Amino acid sequence: MNTLLDSTALQPLLRQEYARYTAADQHVWQLLFDRQMALLPGRASDAFLEGVRRVGFTRDAIPDFREVNPRLLELTGWELVVVPGIVDDAIFFGLLAERKFPATTWLRTLAQLDYLEEPDMFHDVFGHVPLLTNPGFAAFLQNLGAAAVQHSQHPGALEMFTRLYWFTAEFGLIQQPEGLRIYGAGLLSSHGEVKFSLGEKPTRLPFSLQGVLDTPFEKDKFQDLYFVLNSMEQLPESLTALGEIIETK
Repeated sequence: MNTLLDSTALQPLLRQEYARYTAADQHVWQLLFDRQMALLPGRASDAFLEGVRRVGFTRDAIPDFREVNPRLLELTGWELVVVPGIVDDAIFFGLLAERKFPATTWLRTLAQLDYLEEPDMFHDVFGHVPLLTNPGFAAFLQNLGAAAVQHSQHPGALEMFTRLYWFTAEFGLIQQPEGLRIYGAGLLSSHGEVKFSLGEKPTRLPFSLQGVLDTPFEKDKFQDLYFVLNSMEQLPESLTALGEIIETK
């Protein structure tokens, strides 16, 4: 891991150049949006579906950060900042601590609808932003970032926070009264893994912090294992418990 950097240094470097999106880009957004929104009712968490409405995403246009950020700031104090791609974990958590979510602005092509080697803006924006309108989840992400910054000098701490983020914000499931639902962005933005994660093949275990910390993951394949929350309240509880674990090491 690199040492923690001042995340504010990223802000003036990049911005979304909206006028550069082509008609082909807008078409890809429409295809992806329509496909996911036809699939997700009954599979996505209520908080995510409500968040799509609250943030104002539609099939009609790629989200413009100049319009998205004022809505997020009003709802939960968050905003999107543009990054060129995957950023170092230390910088990533530093941004979360400041209620800044790093997002790319490039969009996959028609040939890449079902597979990408690294996340594009459909993952970053469609997958993550709706839940940033939810006060409880938004607070969890900020506190996760702040705790990672606080404990960044403890050996192995950033890896622990990365695993907690991975198995919740990226690939988390939750049990609602109506049934099993998805809240992780890596699933919500993937047509194939939405179906896979709720099907018969993968292992699903009740969420536990120790289980998460004991489980390695791979980034370039469907997950073999998912952890299922009973309630979103387990997220801040797990963060408190993780801080206590690190302090005792």
